[in-house]
Amino acid sequence: MKERILTNWTFTRALYLIIGITVIVQSVMSQQWFGVAFGGYFASMGLFAFGCAAGNCYGGNCATEPQQKSNTTIEDVEFEEVKTK
Repeated sequence: MKERILTNWTFTRALYLIIGITVIVQSVMSQQWFGVAFGGYFASMGLFAFGCAAGNCYGGNCATEPQQKSNTTIEDVEFEEVKTK
């Protein structure tokens, strides 16, 4: 758990944490308690790197493999002129 919190920080992950903390603080100041839970969800996504804040799904389940380059060559294309009436 400690390794997951301290490593692999990205801009998106930090942004989720900052926005979550901001929502929590604003919700407490205006006594909107539902907002605390909402902000807590986003802050925990940033802190623990799960969901969208992780980039790829945790465990690599959503990771996609890069496409291999095909060995096709570019061929000349013949065009035919079409005249309108």
